[in-house]
This record gives sequence, structure tokens and C-alpha cells, in this order.
Amino acid sequence: MSAVLDLRDVTVRRGAKTILDRVSWTVEEGERWVVLGRNGAGKTTLLQIAAGRMHPSSGTAHVLGQRLGGVDVFELRPRIGVASAALADQIAPSETVLDVVLTAAYGMTGRWREQYEALDHERAHALLDVFGVDDLAVRRFGTLSEGERKRAQIARALMTDPELLLLDEPAAGLDLGGREELVGALTELARDPRSPVSVLVTHHVEEIPAGFTHVLLLRDGQVHAAGPIDHVLTAEHLTATFGLDLVVERHGERWSARSAR
Repeated sequence: MSAVLDLRDVTVRRGAKTILDRVSWTVEEGERWVVLGRNGAGKTTLLQIAAGRMHPSSGTAHVLGQRLGGVDVFELRPRIGVASAALADQIAPSETVLDVVLTAAYGMTGRWREQYEALDHERAHALLDVFGVDDLAVRRFGTLSEGERKRAQIARALMTDPELLLLDEPAAGLDLGGREELVGALTELARDPRSPVSVLVTHHVEEIPAGFTHVLLLRDGQVHAAGPIDHVLTAEHLTATFGLDLVVERHGERWSARSAR
């Protein structure tokens, strides 16, 4: 069985700027990855490669067994669930929460003339229920709190039963309560063996849900370290990644980091 993601010496350039520099990374079935790094380290660009929405300037990227540049990305993308701020900005505030989830089945961000079956409605409601927002199904997306929007977006990302789930800073902008509710929902998802392989981008180790198995650390567009979470999420590796002397602590299945000063 081929890897879910297999990147070999992937480089992305924009003009004279190198955003990713010879990144090699493999994600296998059953794994849940966290990607950590400073602003500008290349995390979001890496996720765009994984989503089939950007091609490398050089190197090779295989996504779900298909090489980017040699596959119709419009056939590949429905197999990938994505939740990001960029995608959320494309959703009209007037869309109902139910339609936000339903329209993912057609790869759209707004209801038009497409038709949905009863099974589509049942799945959308079930996903909203998993994330605790099914009671908001008839509400307008623009009236939701930031935490409610984030949970609706992840429900949307799962609508097509994807083989790969990509989450770009899902807890950004949430207060403590909202963050913990979201992390709790993602923990349940990570622990479910039926859930897709997941990759979560974040700046904060406190936002890593229990059940995530691996960590990729990016620094200046390059891989500093990658592997099982217990081996990689250390004070030594995080200090090198963020350029700050850090103390890393584990609290059961959660983590925290703070300055050593």
C-alpha cells in the first residue's frame, strides 16, 4: 500500500524567495500528524501541496498515491477534506450551516441548483452533531461564534468521507473555552480508527489533541525534525525550531511549552 503523502525534496519558490526547501516527508495510513513552526516557516504552503492546490517548483509530491503534475487534481481534491481560514472566507455569511456542510459534496461553497438526497442530509446532520453544532443547522453561517464556525468547517471537511483531512490552524482566534471544546472534538476524531489520516497545522503545542501520533517541525522552510510525537516534541527540538529556549511539559496526553527564562 502506498503512503498517503510522500514528498521527496519538495521545493517551492516564489520569485527569489524559497518558501519550502527540499522537504521530504512521508505520512502513512493510520497516522495523525501535527505540523509546528514559526510564522513564515512554510506550514500553510506545505498544506497546500498536500491538498493538491499547489505544485512544487522542484521535487516530487505524491498525494493518495497520485503524483502532482501527473493527475487531474479535480478528481483528487474530493478525496481530501480541508478546513482553513482561506476556505472559510469563501463561504457567504448568508449560507445556512447545513448548506455549508452539504455543499462540500459538490466541492462548492454556496448552494446553487444542485440536488441532495436524504442520505446527504442525514450525513451532514450527523457530522454537525459530532461537533456539537447540529442545533445550529438552520442558522446563518455569519451569525455563528468563531468556535461554532470552526466546528462547522471541520464537519464540512468530513462531508465527502475523505481519505485525508487537512486542518490549518483550526483553533486560531478561539478563546480558552472554544479551544478546549474544539480540541476535545478533534481528540475523539483522532482516536476513531475509521477517521481519515489527519494533518493539523498549529503554532501552539497546547492545541495538539490527544491521539495525534507524529510531529513535523519546520524551520525556515526546511524540516528540522519529524517522527513519533514522544521523540520529536522535546525541549531541544522546539528550542531549535522556534529560536527560543523553551521548556516542554507533558500533562497526560496533552502538552505545553513556555520560555525557560
